[in-house]
Amino acid sequence: MATTAPPFPQTLLTRAFSPDTASTLYTERIAKRPLPIRATSPTPSARAVRRRTLTTRKESARKRNTQKPRPLSAAKKRSLELTTIPTTQAKYSLYEPIHTLWLGYIRSILNLDSTQSGAAYVSPASAGQMLASADMHGAAVSVVRSRCVSRVGLSGIVVRDTRYTFDIVTRGNVIKSVPKEQTVFGFEVPVGEGEGQKPLKFEIRGEMFQTRAGERANRKFRLHYGKDI
Repeated sequence: MATTAPPFPQTLLTRAFSPDTASTLYTERIAKRPLPIRATSPTPSARAVRRRTLTTRKESARKRNTQKPRPLSAAKKRSLELTTIPTTQAKYSLYEPIHTLWLGYIRSILNLDSTQSGAAYVSPASAGQMLASADMHGAAVSVVRSRCVSRVGLSGIVVRDTRYTFDIVTRGNVIKSVPKEQTVFGFEVPVGEGEGQKPLKFEIRGEMFQTRAGERANRKFRLHYGKDI
């Protein structure tokens, strides 16, 4: 009759202990070792499930936000000279094509047909709101009146329209920063291409343009009279 071989763990124990001790250790420590079972967790409530879902969403959103590149600050832009026009590009001739495009843009806003032969009539009530919300990049402006007398007569093409200043490039290839406050700017818009057609002359108050160009498009302005300069 074939005998059954002892289990492999017990065979290993017999190499270190006597057969009786190995059998006892195998029976108490391995064969009949108690196996603790963890109690079943209760079913979470609906409130706990919602709280856990909300926490998971906040954590995932926080991770996404930390991975997004943050926009550059104003100080960082200045240090990288992103807002500075190089001296080699401060030439009046480079911005004359932009001024030509701007003339077509402003004529379309004022509903002026370049081929019309009759005289054009534009009133402050009809064109004031459109001019106040127009983009001035490329406009050939000149300082008509200002509290600072040295600015009067300064003219050039607007190359940067910030919140408080107009940066213009003059015919002498120099960029000048003109504050909008307490300054009246003037510019002309040709009506047609025929001879004898006088251009329309406009004067705008800088205080009405103390807004960034992108924000000015959706802003409504009221017609009012300001203090004399």
